[in-house]
Amino acid sequence: MTEDRLIYLPLGGAGEIGMNLYVYGYGPQDNERLIIVDLGVAFPDMDTTPGVDLIFPDISWLKDRRNQIEAIFITHAHEDHVGALGHLWAELGAPVYARNFTSKIASRKLEENGQSSRIVNVVSSWPATTKIGPFEVSYLPVSHSIPESSALVIDTPKGRLIHSGDFKLDEDPVVGEAFDHELWRKVCSSGVRALICDSTNIFSENEGRSESEVAPEIQKLIENCSAMVVATTFASNVARIKSIAEAAEKAGRSVCLMGRAMKRMVEVSLEAGVLSDFPKLISPEDAKAIPKRNLLLIVTGSQGERRAASAQLANGKYQGMTLSAGDLFLFSSKTIPGNERGVIKIMNQLSEKGVDVVDDSSGKYHVSGHANRPEISRIHDIVSPQFLLPMHGEHRHLREHVKLGEVKGVSGLLATNGTMVDLSGNQLKVVDHVDTGRVYLDGTLKFGALDGIVRDRIKLAVNGLIVVNIIIDENDEMLGEPWCELRGLADFGHSECNFVDVLEEDLSQYIGRSSVSTIKDENKLEKDIKRVARQTALTEIGKKPEISIIISRLSSN
Repeated sequence: MTEDRLIYLPLGGAGEIGMNLYVYGYGPQDNERLIIVDLGVAFPDMDTTPGVDLIFPDISWLKDRRNQIEAIFITHAHEDHVGALGHLWAELGAPVYARNFTSKIASRKLEENGQSSRIVNVVSSWPATTKIGPFEVSYLPVSHSIPESSALVIDTPKGRLIHSGDFKLDEDPVVGEAFDHELWRKVCSSGVRALICDSTNIFSENEGRSESEVAPEIQKLIENCSAMVVATTFASNVARIKSIAEAAEKAGRSVCLMGRAMKRMVEVSLEAGVLSDFPKLISPEDAKAIPKRNLLLIVTGSQGERRAASAQLANGKYQGMTLSAGDLFLFSSKTIPGNERGVIKIMNQLSEKGVDVVDDSSGKYHVSGHANRPEISRIHDIVSPQFLLPMHGEHRHLREHVKLGEVKGVSGLLATNGTMVDLSGNQLKVVDHVDTGRVYLDGTLKFGALDGIVRDRIKLAVNGLIVVNIIIDENDEMLGEPWCELRGLADFGHSECNFVDVLEEDLSQYIGRSSVSTIKDENKLEKDIKRVARQTALTEIGKKPEISIIISRLSSN
C-alpha cells in the first residue's frame, strides 16, 4: 500500500512577484486531495506583452486533477492573490473560502465573470477552523497593506504548516488588524513542520516602518501647500487612503476620491466594517466649486496606468478637474518594478504644467506592506519551523531567504514555480517538476504563452511588416505587377527611391524569370518571395521585416 504524503507545489508567485498560486496536497502519490491557496494575476507591459489585458498562471496541472481539489483559500484581496478567481474558477470548480472583506472582493470578481457569489464561503479568523478533506485550515490575522490579510494555519496528518501570505509586523496599521505576537506564539507553540514565507523585502536591512508613521508627514506636506493637493496611492491601501483623507481634513481641506477602483475599495471597506470614522467625501461635481487651496483629491493611477485618474489629469483633464502651476501631486506609493516608465512619464507631464511632484524617494510618504529582513528573521523565531520554504519573490529573493534560514539553523529549500516538494519526511525532498507557464487574457479570449501570439506581436512591433500581393492567372503567369503595403517601415531607403517601388520592382523581376514549375509550387513561391523581399529590405533599410504574402489564383472556370 502506498504511504500517504504531504506535498507543496507553487504554480505562481515563487520565482516572481505576483500571480500567486500555491497548492498543498495530502494522500497517496498522484491521488492526493488538494487545496489551492490564492489565484492571482500579473499585469502586462507594452515591452513584453503588448495588447494583453491580464496574465494568469497556467492551471493545466490542476485542471487534470479537478476531481481531487477540495477548496480554494484566498489569503487577502490584492489582485496578485485574488484577481484570477473570476477568470479561472469555472475550470477548477471548488468552493472558495475567504474572510469577510476579502469575500466581498472575491464575490465581485466572480460576478463580473458570470459566476455566482454564493461560491464564496465567509470564514472567521483564528480559532475558527474549516475542515476540508484531510486538512483543517484557519485564518491567522497579519498586518499588511489591505484589510483582513491573513496567514493560513494548515493542519495535516503530517503536522502543522504556516503559509504566511503577505505580511508585516505592524502594531499600529491604521486600518485592519495589528500583528499579534502573542497569538502567533500560541499558535506555533505546538510545533510547525514548515513555514512557507513571504520573501519580498528580504534584501531590506532596516526595520520596517508602521503605517501610522506616514500620516503626520503627509499632513505637514499638505499644510505647507497653498494650492490644490492631489495624492495617489494603491487603491487597495485603505489605511493610506484614510491617512491622506484625515490629514486633509485636519488641514481644513475637502476630500474627493477619483477613480472607480478607489471608490469601490472604500465602499467595500465601509460595508465590511473594516473602515470607520472616514472623513466626509465630496463629489467631483462639488469639488469644481471649491477653492483649490481648500481641496485635496485622492486619485487612482500610482503605477502609471494609462486610463487611471493620474494619467488623465497629467494629460489635461479628468471629471472636470485640471491641474495648474503651483499645485502639488504626491505619489504616496512605491513604483512596482516594470512600471517605472509609465510613472516617470506622468511625473514629467505634471512638471511641464508647473505642478510640484513629490514621490517617496525621501522615505516619508510610503511604507511597504511587506516584512523587511529583520521582521522576516523575527517571524522565523516566532514560528520556529522544522523546514522553511520561501515564496512570494523572485529567484534571488528566495535564494537569499533560504540563506537567512540556514543562519538560524532552519533547513530550507528553494522551490520555484513547478517544483513539487514532499514535506512528509525528516528532510524536504523534490519529487517532481510540473510544467508551468502563463496564460494571457486578450480581450475576451485566453491563450497560452506557447501559442506565439505575443511573440508575433513583438516581432511586428520590432521589425515592421510587408504585405506582398500577387495575382496568378489561369496560365500560371503573373497578372500585372506585384504590389506591396508597408506597416511600421520607412518610406525611403538607401537608394533614395521609394522603398515600395524598389521592392515591387525586385519582386517583379524575380517572378518574371521564375519557371512555370516554381509558379505552380505555391510553397516554394512563397518561400522565394520572402527571401527576395527580406534581402531588398536589408539592402534598402537595414532590417528584416515580417513578410505576409497573399497569392490569388484566377480560375479558367
